[in-house]
Amino acid sequence: MKQLLLTLTIVGWCVSTTLTAQSYRKNTTPEYIDQYKDLAVKEMKRVGIPASITMAQAILESGNGNSTLARKSNNHFGIKCHSDWKGKRVYHDDDAKGECFRKYKTVYESYIDHSEFLTNKKRYASLFELKITDYKGWSKGLKKAGYATDPKYAHRLIDIIEKNKLYLLDENKYWKKPASTGGDDNFVITTYNTHVVDFNNGVKYISVEEGDSFESVSEEFGLRPWELYHYNDLPKSADMQDYRYIYIQGKKGKAHKKHEYHVVKEGEDLHYISQKYGVKMTKLRKFNRLRDNEKVKAGDKLNLRRKKR
Repeated sequence: MKQLLLTLTIVGWCVSTTLTAQSYRKNTTPEYIDQYKDLAVKEMKRVGIPASITMAQAILESGNGNSTLARKSNNHFGIKCHSDWKGKRVYHDDDAKGECFRKYKTVYESYIDHSEFLTNKKRYASLFELKITDYKGWSKGLKKAGYATDPKYAHRLIDIIEKNKLYLLDENKYWKKPASTGGDDNFVITTYNTHVVDFNNGVKYISVEEGDSFESVSEEFGLRPWELYHYNDLPKSADMQDYRYIYIQGKKGKAHKKHEYHVVKEGEDLHYISQKYGVKMTKLRKFNRLRDNEKVKAGDKLNLRRKKR
């Protein structure tokens, strides 16, 4: 009887293992693109990293989402823990044995952290001066900045982008697989309407269009309405239609070095000047020793950067 139970247990374990193995089917590159392209585009609009670069890195680093790190830890970019990581951790062999990698609750958290990783580290800062469509410059810049140890890393990214036409994502277009293809690797392109993102003092902004609201713009760029109010030094009672343009990320702590000061003209207030130069109002007040409710007047000469001693 014991022998029979042991045999049934072994058979049951074998069947379970076989079913588990069969239930996991590896993603192809087109399938991975179709599944996660929206996240790459959303992050491009939010922080300014080309969607083609995000997609190519994810495809390469996660093996189309098939790697153990991607499947078990939702880490699609191979980002290691580093000293500033406070989240969950997993350990895998990479350049060295048992290295620490970041673990996420969702895939989107991995995409967001990838964006934050690039935007918050000084060594990648020069990349954001490139055009959003310059995927070759971004690929070479990432390798030069030390994102990966692979000497062919830039070439691999460019190859993935060009083979899969991922550069089209940078031109505000989505991939969409037509139903008639029967699930093959062909794609058609469909455009979608969105704002054109420009930069002032290195800060992203959009021109306000008819019908725009803080709710609609925040939804488009993956933000919360309160963030837009905060970025633009505006009260919650503000109406977006009263403004020509709106920043979609925080303004800088000082103006560009070519703008040392501003002479106030008739009709201008501190908020106008803050928006004009992409500088936080709190910093302008500090540079010019202005009290919270103190107003500026025509003829005043305002420092736009910290005054040199």
